[in-house]
Amino acid sequence: MISVTTLLSLVLATLIIAAMPIVLYKKLRPRFAIAPREAILGVAVFALFAMVIERALHGFMLSNPVTSAWLMNPAVFVIYGAIAAGLCEEVGRFLAMKWMISREPGALDRHGPGLGYGIGHGGAEAWIVGVLVQAQWIVYAVLANRGTLDAHFATAPLEAIARIHLVLMSLSPVSAGIFIVERSRHALALLIAAHALVGLPAALFQARLVPLIAADAVYLVLGVIVAVALVRYYRRAAARGA
Repeated sequence: MISVTTLLSLVLATLIIAAMPIVLYKKLRPRFAIAPREAILGVAVFALFAMVIERALHGFMLSNPVTSAWLMNPAVFVIYGAIAAGLCEEVGRFLAMKWMISREPGALDRHGPGLGYGIGHGGAEAWIVGVLVQAQWIVYAVLANRGTLDAHFATAPLEAIARIHLVLMSLSPVSAGIFIVERSRHALALLIAAHALVGLPAALFQARLVPLIAADAVYLVLGVIVAVALVRYYRRAAARGA
């Protein structure tokens, strides 16, 4: 039996996650002259590099007898999961930024491209990883309460995993707005390492090495820090542009 509180929490979290990238785009687009192609590019990069290439890599690693045996070790699983996510997404982000700058050299002088890309990339991740998955859990919870769901699903954990930090991390100047890659290729390795560190709590939870509340607590703190830094950064940018 899934409590009403748990079900309402799932619904509320899902609605917030779904609305956040849309509201951000509509509010910030006129102020920073965000072009639709910048957000679309972020969505496309996440879909290709995270949902296709990264999943193909996971499929290969898990289907290969040698590598799958390695991944049985929790420490190896955590390290691989964090690095794989960082490698795939940051290489995709790097190539997207290079392509964007090649088409518009003046993108380095504007704040809109990085912000628009971040909304697209982070928003796509929030919708695919957060909204669609949690919508399924809501359906499972309702069916379980009606007694029409298999006992396996009725006893499955239904914690509301917050995904707002995914949007915030992708919007931060350190992440989505990194146009410094045009000037220093060494920044790519740094971003991959940073992305891997950000994904470490999630990988530790998936390996059952830390409880969910600990992983969410880390992301809550990181999300608040990034949100504050983000607001200050773009407020100064807007003031300079005024």
